[in-house]
Order: sequence, then C-alpha cells, then structure tokens
Amino acid sequence: MTPPDASDSRWSDLDRPPLNATALRRALLRPDALWTSLDVVTATGSTNSDLAAKADGLAEGAVLVAEEQTAGRGRLDRRWSAPARSGLFFSVLLKPGASVPVERWGWLPLLTGVAVAGGLARAAGVETALKWPNDLLVTVDGAERKAGGILAERAGADGVVVGIGLNVTLRADELPVPGAGSLALAGAVSTDRDTLLRAVLRSIEEWYASWRTASGDPAACGLHEAYAAACATLGRTVRAELPGGQSVEGEAVAVDGDGRLVLATGEGVQRPVAAGDIVHLRPAAS
Repeated sequence: MTPPDASDSRWSDLDRPPLNATALRRALLRPDALWTSLDVVTATGSTNSDLAAKADGLAEGAVLVAEEQTAGRGRLDRRWSAPARSGLFFSVLLKPGASVPVERWGWLPLLTGVAVAGGLARAAGVETALKWPNDLLVTVDGAERKAGGILAERAGADGVVVGIGLNVTLRADELPVPGAGSLALAGAVSTDRDTLLRAVLRSIEEWYASWRTASGDPAACGLHEAYAAACATLGRTVRAELPGGQSVEGEAVAVDGDGRLVLATGEGVQRPVAAGDIVHLRPAAS
C-alpha cells in the first residue's frame, strides 16, 4: 500500500525532487540577512498574490516558494504555467522605505533581472540575457528562448512584491510555447533547485543592499551599467506596441536613468518608453 505522504517524499520523483525548506532556511535566514522568513508550499495560484495579501503583516524579506503555480501571472496578467517541481516559482517582499525615493522603485524588476542572471551564471553555468523589461533569456540550439520572467507589484502600504518564474528542468515536449526554453535545455551544469534558489536569493540580497545604500541611484551602485551589459534588447530594432493599437518603432539605444527603454526612431527622435506603457515589445518587421 502506498503511504499517504509518498508524494511529499524527496524520493517520490528522482528527476524532480521537492525543495528542502529546512536546508534553505538554514542557509538563508541569518540575523543580519535580508531574508526573514521562507515558506515552501506544494501548490498555490500565485505566490505574488499570496504574499501581497499578507504584505502589511510581514517583515521585509519574506520569501514564498511554490512547487507548482496554477495561476501564475506575468505582465498584464498573462498566464505562466509549468509542471510541478520543474522550475522555481517564488516571490519576495521588499520594503525600500524612505531611504529610496518611490520614483526609483521601478528599478526593482530590472535589479532582479541582473541578480537572477548573476546567480544563474554562478550556480548553473548558464549565460542569461535580459529582454527589457522583464524576460530572462537563455540560448537553446543557437536560438534565444524565454526561460523566465519577473513581475513586480506594489503591495500593502509600503511594500513591493517581486515574483520570479524560471523554467529549470522542462523538456522540449513540455514547453508551453515554441519560443520557450529552460536551464536544462540550455546545457546547465546544475539543475538542483535548492542550489539555484540559494544562489539567486543571495544575488538579489547583494544587489538590493547596494541599490538601497545608494538611495536607489542605479548609476551610483553600478546597476545601470550592469543592466545595460546584460540587456539583449539594446542595439536591436524593435516595435513597442502601445495601448489603443499605437506603436513606436526604432533602435533600442539605451536604458535611461528611470529604467525606460530609449528608441531612436527613423525620424531622428529619441523616444523613451516605460514598462507600464507597453503591451508588447517585439522585433521590428524586416
């Protein structure tokens, strides 16, 4: 007879074992650390929604991880789904406070992208590029594929919940769309999710501390330069699709001090577009 808790055993799926919450807490929750709590749930609709609902009652640095998300969301409420234990699906609660002007909080998803890319380079040996404003790209068989995304939302009176979804062990036949990818398909040297999550959270902690110390100034803490270096969008001709069927096309020449993408249009005008202003960012038609 199968034990009733067999599905929760670390040996119930040798290819996709569950996360070890106890070991993660031991490694990440230190008296001087950013991270103050870490919970792993078997399944939930959205870690962002769950954490945001409790934001006012939680200390900064709360982390919520789900083995499976049934209603994961990206920008503009686009759906994000993947098989249980096939990726990292988690959200963190940040409270920049008065030390960082609110107008600079828009850098948090870009900061998270830089941090995730750095953590994955160290722990998985995979080069991760950033597609402005919130996609994580890996190379699979010579082609760029989306392996993850980031969603930042205001939460409670003074918080921001940042959610990260990352495909880790998805096989080709499990990809939700042809343009998707995973760390495994990109040749990761490690797909151990405990190792990857520790590396990513430590990288976020380091970048967030530097950014906060600099009062959110992206240039002073090196974030602006690091993001530009990792951003695959720069140097490409793209079309920013705006609400109401309007669009702006041009070469992506910079990310400005407010985190906006600057497009050099054919009319010789440099047009900044903010993440909140676009519906899609696509390659321009040849």
